[in-house]
Amino acid sequence: MSPRHFLTLKDLSPSELKQLISRASELKAMHRAGTDYQPLKNKVLAMIFEKSSTRTRVSFEAGMAQFGGHALFLSPRDTQLGRGEPVEDSARVISSMVDAVMIRTFGHDIVETFAANSRVPVINALTDDYHPCQLLADMQTYQEHRGSIEGKKVVWVGDGNNMCHSYMNAASMLNFQLVAACPKGYEPNPAIVAENQANVTVLHSAQEAVVGADLVVTDVFASMGQEEEQQQRLRDFSGFQVNKALMDLANKDALFMHCLPAHRGEEVTAEVIDHPDSVVWDEAENRLHAQKALLEFLICN
Repeated sequence: MSPRHFLTLKDLSPSELKQLISRASELKAMHRAGTDYQPLKNKVLAMIFEKSSTRTRVSFEAGMAQFGGHALFLSPRDTQLGRGEPVEDSARVISSMVDAVMIRTFGHDIVETFAANSRVPVINALTDDYHPCQLLADMQTYQEHRGSIEGKKVVWVGDGNNMCHSYMNAASMLNFQLVAACPKGYEPNPAIVAENQANVTVLHSAQEAVVGADLVVTDVFASMGQEEEQQQRLRDFSGFQVNKALMDLANKDALFMHCLPAHRGEEVTAEVIDHPDSVVWDEAENRLHAQKALLEFLICN
């Protein structure tokens, strides 16, 4: 039987996605209660990092340890992938020795090719096109604080990047309305917009977009690999900072989220992200619990 992969949210059915989100909260409660639960004892997760990360590495590695398994960290310096071995060959070899593979890389075609040649589940821990693991944590966080997100208004402010694309997938799967407020020239991929068009609107004004929002989300203006564009992007994204004035246009109980790391004073003010009611820290912690639910689902079925 072919393994289940998690390359985008749409590798799950809507009911499976809802089940995973609820299971993540259950696992979180079990962890906080000190429950000894080790469904992945003697299982190994290979973690391939072509892009560095804090939250992704710590959450997956800690999650495997808490589940009784082991996580194997592989940087480009540690594998033949970094020296030009075909992705297909690496996939065949690595997947013959481990129980799942997590990849954080650049081109989405890399994880697709790896998955097509893997005998074990492959998890997309971030590509240039999608960041589905973060959406699991974000949706878990919203549900824990506000209940079901169905029918709510979510506003993405900033670059139409991989996070924005995964939010669009989530909108169609969980049936909420997503408004992507992006500067001209930084809109999300039109094909992904079209795929989710019943639940997605793209605007060029953050102020217009956030009126009536239940959740406001942003990300850095220049993602990893775009550092040389930083100064130009700071100019182009003028008016797209999430600050108190912008949040005041949203619903009174609107939540703010950010996948981190954040650049205070650029895409978000310290006043917003460090507010006593901020759920950003719950959102970051939930990467651990959501990914444990994902690992349990993919490896234990």
